[in-house]
Amino acid sequence: MAKLVLTDASVTINSISLGDHANSVTLNYEIDSVETTAFGSTGHTFTGGLQNLSVEIALMQDLAAANVEATIYPLVGTTTTLVLKNTSAATSATNPTYTISGAFLASHTPVAGSVGELAMTTLTFTGGTIVKTTS
Repeated sequence: MAKLVLTDASVTINSISLGDHANSVTLNYEIDSVETTAFGSTGHTFTGGLQNLSVEIALMQDLAAANVEATIYPLVGTTTTLVLKNTSAATSATNPTYTISGAFLASHTPVAGSVGELAMTTLTFTGGTIVKTTS
């Protein structure tokens, strides 16, 4: 089995490709566990509930038109679509596309950093639904 080193991840936020400004991306996908244990059971039992998604993206700040700030600032307090891939290559079984629809952005830090540091913003999107595409 091949090992994967993230060097060319594809990150699209609200139809704008920002992978060239991102240096970290994490997609957390889980299903809530809902307890179904009944009287007489000798152990806990569970079934799957709602999807519980979160996406963290670290971006190098860019104030140019159609870039980081112009894309992110108007999204605070709203939902959007994210499209993530391990590489920018074509979608395939070995490079699936993860499309998150209805991802909510609660906050954005447009100015952050110390003297001499790269200006960064780290975003956390929550909620929505995910679709994995392999072709």
